[in-house]
Formats: sequence, structure tokens, C-alpha cells
Amino acid sequence: MRRSLILARRPKGQPDNATFTMTEDPIPEPTAGEIVTRTIWLSIDPYMRGRLSDRKSYAPPVAIGEPMTGETVGEVVVSADPAFVPGDIVQGPRGWQTHIVSKAKHATKLPRGAAPLSAYLGVLGMPGTTAYSGMKDIGQPKAGETVVVSAASGAVGSVAGQIAKRAGARVIGIAGGPDKCLWVQETLGFDACVDHHMPHLSRLLAEECPNGIDVYFENVGGAVQDAVFPLLATFGRMVMCGMVAQYSDAELRPGPNLGPVVGKRLRIEGLIVSDKPERFAEWRALASPWVRDGSLKYRETVIEGLDNAPEALRLVLTGGNFGKMLVRVGADPA
Repeated sequence: MRRSLILARRPKGQPDNATFTMTEDPIPEPTAGEIVTRTIWLSIDPYMRGRLSDRKSYAPPVAIGEPMTGETVGEVVVSADPAFVPGDIVQGPRGWQTHIVSKAKHATKLPRGAAPLSAYLGVLGMPGTTAYSGMKDIGQPKAGETVVVSAASGAVGSVAGQIAKRAGARVIGIAGGPDKCLWVQETLGFDACVDHHMPHLSRLLAEECPNGIDVYFENVGGAVQDAVFPLLATFGRMVMCGMVAQYSDAELRPGPNLGPVVGKRLRIEGLIVSDKPERFAEWRALASPWVRDGSLKYRETVIEGLDNAPEALRLVLTGGNFGKMLVRVGADPA
């Protein structure tokens, strides 16, 4: 039988136990050009909160009664496409389900043994590619510049900061709590990390960025953005990747006074990584050797069992994860 977590109702504020419900049905047979995969790993990401709301966005919401969306790594169990055979490991089929029917053309076959399978949903997957695209296309850090990254211990922020370090920039992270800040500095090699739970965040950031901030990689929004914005340097770049602190707000918060954008000639640009699909293959080719030799660091939080995917999402939205959040749905053959 296939088990699926479907959207039962749209949440007000944070999703709760009534947001989703578990269903069971027979594992379907694929039609021509389709595959059936057994889910091994399920990715949990902040963007999912937007899919729960019925409001205009860059992607349509999940419909009531439909399985929640989410990228997976899984094993092909039945194939109706000649490009795949049972036993192949693929990335791409979407859904909070133990078994997923999907178009074969939407699946990417993964090599065995090149990297942990979970990495293809994190450091080598969408989050890593997001960090790469944001820095390559918008941030463009240069040697000697100051780069600030919010959610620096997260799946995107941790990679974004390491990319900036490789470019020769001075990198300051912002993270929640001393353990995360210590990991960002000691393991990732950031030059400093400011705990956003501490009072006087603006002053602490100013002390770490005496010459201003040349590049800001935004993952959080809210009070963190309020502290960063006045410190942006002339010709600064602001990569607008996410605003997780605000995703569950019922009403939009007031924004900053944008007058300094003109005087400082700031560049503020939003980022949706699917707009540049070519970046996925670029990043995987570039980063895979770094993962193998250990020079690109990453961390994962693993929650066991599909039943616990809603709790995993709540943790992501409230900063309870450390690194990439994953749900292990089934046995990993690797």
C-alpha cells in the first residue's frame, strides 16, 4: 500500500497537526513514460509554507485533498520508460508519499557511491544550487569584500558563505544560538557569526562590518533584515532568497525606507532557482569534488518516518533545524 500525507486544510499561522492527514491506497501502475519510485529521502524546505496558502505566488498552491509537495530521492520499483529500470536511484519525483508515480522525464538518475544520497537534496541539490546561483548571478562576491549571510547554518546559507569564502571575501554569518554560531565559524570557516537571539543585533553587526556590507544573502527577513539594511555599503548587492521569519504572518510587515537604494546605488534582486535550470548541472559538476574531498562542509537534520514530516516542516519554519532538514521515509540502499 502507498501512504500519503495530504493537505487537509490551510493553516492560519504555523501549520499544525490538523493541516495534514494520512491516507492509504494501492500503489498505482505507471502508464507509458512514467516510473514508480519508492521514497527514500524527502526534502523539507521553507518554501513549502507558501504552498500551503491559497494566494498568488510564483508557484501554485497545493490543493486541498492533494499530497503535499516535496522533492525526493527514491528507488525505481516499476518503470514504463526505457530510460529507467527497477533499482535505479533517482532524484526529482515530488510528494509526501511512500511511493510516487511521476513522468520519467522529470527524474534525474543518480550515480551510486559518488555521494550520500541525501546530499542530492541538500548540498548538491536545490539548496546548494540556490546558494550558487544567488552568489554567481546576483551577489558576485569579490576578494576583500564583506559578505553577510543570514540563516548561515542552514542548507542554503552554509553553502552561500563557503562560496563567498572561496572568492576571497570576509564572511559574517547570522544564526540562531551559540551552537550554530560556533559551527558556522569553526567548521564552515566564516570569519565571524552573530547570534540573532542576542540583544543589540544592529550594534553587533556593525562591529563585525566596520566598512559596511557589500553583499547580503537574505534568507530570513524580519528583524534580521532590519538590522542589516542600514549597513549596506555603496554599490552593495542584496540577494533576496527567502524570508522564513515572515512566511506564516497573516499580514505583510512594513518594509524599510528604500531611499538609500538610490544614494548607495544598491542592487536588490529576488532569486527563484528554477529560473536558471542550467545552474543545477553546473553546481553539481563544480561541487561534487568538493563534497568528496571534504572541503565543502554541510550538516543534516534527519527526522525518521513520513508521519513526522509535518513536525519537520514546523521545525524548519521556526529555526529548529540544524543544516538541511530531511525525512528518511524508507531504507537507503547506500
